[in-house]
Amino acid sequence: MEHATIQNLDGLAELANRDSVDIKPTLLRVMTDLYVQKPVHTAEEEAQYIELAARLIDQVDAPTRAIVANRLTSYPAAPRAVIERLKHGPTQHGDNEPAPSRSELAALPAASLEELSELFLTADAQDRRMILLHLDYAGLRPAEPVALQVAQDAIRRLEMAALNHNSEGFAQEIERTLRIDRDMARRLVEDESGEPVLVVAHALSMPADVLQRILLCLNPSISHSVLRVYELSMLYEEMEAKSAARLITLWQITHQPAQRPAPQRHQPQHYDDGNDQPALPSRPSIVWEEHAARRQEA
Repeated sequence: MEHATIQNLDGLAELANRDSVDIKPTLLRVMTDLYVQKPVHTAEEEAQYIELAARLIDQVDAPTRAIVANRLTSYPAAPRAVIERLKHGPTQHGDNEPAPSRSELAALPAASLEELSELFLTADAQDRRMILLHLDYAGLRPAEPVALQVAQDAIRRLEMAALNHNSEGFAQEIERTLRIDRDMARRLVEDESGEPVLVVAHALSMPADVLQRILLCLNPSISHSVLRVYELSMLYEEMEAKSAARLITLWQITHQPAQRPAPQRHQPQHYDDGNDQPALPSRPSIVWEEHAARRQEA
């Protein structure tokens, strides 16, 4: 499958204006990394990158510009307009800091793992979609697949937690199965846009119908909109499994769970209840074909 084209850069540029965190340096570095990973670009892709870079180059510090310039220098198809802008751009805040040396540049990642994780989590739905579809450019090794039986057991417990509106239990299962710390797992569960749940679902090879039920029950900010659930279901089908696995790797590295003592295995005292499974609550369903048809008619 060919890589999706770089798009929606206007939306990503808007992230730079958020007051909560200054992601302009990370945004420029990450998008440059994505750009240089593809050997050939269409005229539209090149124009989009040039426009994004032009917006951000004057707003980032000298070390960031030096890192980006170093990345583009070794890229044969680097846009000349960006190279010239980096060479002659006006000095801005932070330019009193010394630019990194050549050896320091070689050792620096294009963006720290923490920054890349935060970039995804602070993006809006449209920009997260774009990041997910391009994450295979980021150089992260995909997480190891979850063993089939472990994944199936986790899916069952996650669905039960969602159907019972038990977000804490859902987060606990993410922590246990994917080795992501509880605070981060809670953040993924409580996310109002929903893409992190898709990433978790991909890591477990979750069936689409189970994911739909989870989306309908887990988080009220998602489930109140049938359209949003439908859009997330469509994104789940489009998402590359390796992109999701790379994001899992990112979260495992940056949010490792605290070491806890292993739980004691349950020993039944009166009868062998080891195979008993509690019944699932009633499962909501939705006819996606009908919703899609109504959407097309609207």
